[in-house]
Amino acid sequence: MEQERLDFLAQIAVWYYEEGLDQETIAGRINKSRSMVSRLLDQAREAGLVEVKVLYPLRTDAELERRLCAEFGLANAQVLAEPPDDYALLLKRLGELGARCLQQALRPGVVIGISWGTAVHSVVSAMPTTPVPDATVVQLIGAVGHGDPLVDGAELGRWLAQKLHASFRFLSAPMLVEDETLAVALRRERTIEETLALAARADVALIGIGTPQPELSSLVRAGYLSRSEIESLMASGVVGDIVAHQFDQDGQWLDIPANRRAISLDAGSLRRIPRVIAVSGGISKARAILAGLRGRYCTCLVTDARAAQAVLELQRQSIAAHGATACRPLNHAAGTARN
Repeated sequence: MEQERLDFLAQIAVWYYEEGLDQETIAGRINKSRSMVSRLLDQAREAGLVEVKVLYPLRTDAELERRLCAEFGLANAQVLAEPPDDYALLLKRLGELGARCLQQALRPGVVIGISWGTAVHSVVSAMPTTPVPDATVVQLIGAVGHGDPLVDGAELGRWLAQKLHASFRFLSAPMLVEDETLAVALRRERTIEETLALAARADVALIGIGTPQPELSSLVRAGYLSRSEIESLMASGVVGDIVAHQFDQDGQWLDIPANRRAISLDAGSLRRIPRVIAVSGGISKARAILAGLRGRYCTCLVTDARAAQAVLELQRQSIAAHGATACRPLNHAAGTARN
């Protein structure tokens, strides 16, 4: 009897959602009232027979995109207009924009480097299943291993590879180790060295931009750093991180223990990847985004209008205070010399 009920509900749903019949017509077919048809459609949704997917029309701000590209030498920028106040919803929208950027880079044989974090997760989640012949996904950074596994680079890499029907190269090391000597030894281990070499040859990379603010830090949330340790990083001049690289307000990689203990693609190699898509949003991330742009860690920025306006205003204030040359980023190729 239950199967017969489900079949009946499914037929009602097919008539309404797929064939476009109105509720009055369906009511006539089953000799029931229009209100009964409405209730049956509700039951079909509750039974999991109907999935409702809203394709939200993503509006972007062309003027802010133009200004970001002109100011920071970006090849592309995607700026979400009228961003929602809810951060989780904002990430979802940015993920959809980021997925569009990533899809534009797909081609047979493409090598995609992937980082970690909530922004990267939002992009992978938004990616449709799109088989790409001979594609490879490779980790840019060691595994988190604890905290939220959904934002771990290893899990995100596998998920993206599944969607693209691509092969996946796992970086078999933790993101941060306790000892700098161990970090050096691990980077020289053959499998890890080969994986990082492949990552350096990526055609496109997908990354987030992190902030050391304790309430927003992914490193704190993952349990890699304590609140006191992250506050110590801030005191040493850290304003953001990309692929586990802690950098200062000018985007300069800092020679500090946290950086020397990281197992990830080096900053110079990251800058040499032809297309690097960075996804980060919210006014609270503005200083970190600005520093990442000054450091030339990405060629494409996906962000929201409020963050973009804040970034441009911070840059304007800095130029006014220190002069134009002090705050201008290097070109993408020259930026590799920093590390």
